[in-house]
Amino acid sequence: MKRCGVYCSGIILAALTIPLAAQGQDLVKESLASFSPQTVRVEYSRLTKLRSLPNYQNLRQRFVGPRLRAMEESFAKLGVQEGDIDEIVLGWRPGSSMMELEGMVVGRFTAKGVSDRASAAGISLATIGGLPAFCMGSESASNCMVVIQNSLGAFGPPEPLTAMLEARQGQAPGLSTNERFAKLVNEAQKEAPIWGVAMGDSIADFFRAWMPAQGGLQMDWGKAFQSVEALTYSIDTADRIRLDVKMDCNSSESAQSTRQVFEGLKMFQQMAWQNMNPSKPNPFQGVEISQDDRRVSLRMTTNYADLEGFPATGGAGN
Repeated sequence: MKRCGVYCSGIILAALTIPLAAQGQDLVKESLASFSPQTVRVEYSRLTKLRSLPNYQNLRQRFVGPRLRAMEESFAKLGVQEGDIDEIVLGWRPGSSMMELEGMVVGRFTAKGVSDRASAAGISLATIGGLPAFCMGSESASNCMVVIQNSLGAFGPPEPLTAMLEARQGQAPGLSTNERFAKLVNEAQKEAPIWGVAMGDSIADFFRAWMPAQGGLQMDWGKAFQSVEALTYSIDTADRIRLDVKMDCNSSESAQSTRQVFEGLKMFQQMAWQNMNPSKPNPFQGVEISQDDRRVSLRMTTNYADLEGFPATGGAGN
């Protein structure tokens, strides 16, 4: 009995430690197998770590985009609160008029619990990919959630969600068949609580959403980044926030032009910040911009308090 107790304690200890590093990899693997090969951007967030930040709620209000917030409100109607979600992977793919947002989540919820809450709230039941689905919103802007198994869910508009489930069932290829994208994901800094990969038009969308308001600056983001083929980024959250961005351009000449664009943006932003927030530290003051052949890198490290003057952005889920 004593021997069993020691053995069982070892299993429990392993379950509380080693798998923590692998959980994110498991969800990313699930997502790559489910997202469409046409997906152009993926972002992973480990919410369990982010919630330990001293001003998490304030940062969340500033950097969570409107569409992701709408998704969270839909989850709440199904009894899945933001605090119940441990990890989330978002995927963007081109739609008819804008990027379609889909995703997968791991957290503390069950299929029965979601079904019971939906029934109590009068939310109608549909079937997507052979699984119960709960959809909310207008017909043209519906958000649906499917509990694939207890603690694992998928969400998105009906059509992308259907494609995700078909890919999981082997009826269609998943994003993992896109070798270029899969390679970028493998190179991402997965130890960070937030990291992402973007290609094509989604690169301009990333900067358009995350860059602070630039006063009266009018900029064609798509044209500015048309020579950037791929982007990877990570946001680490230790005692300070550290943002690392790497952009792979189609030539060393275009990389030099991209670096010059950022040098100009940095200078303009410093002047704009001084005019709008003369008494507050500029979180972008210490942005480092470098180039190595076809790659342009950005690095920013700032204190949490300095982000108080940072304007609200579209952020994740814009």
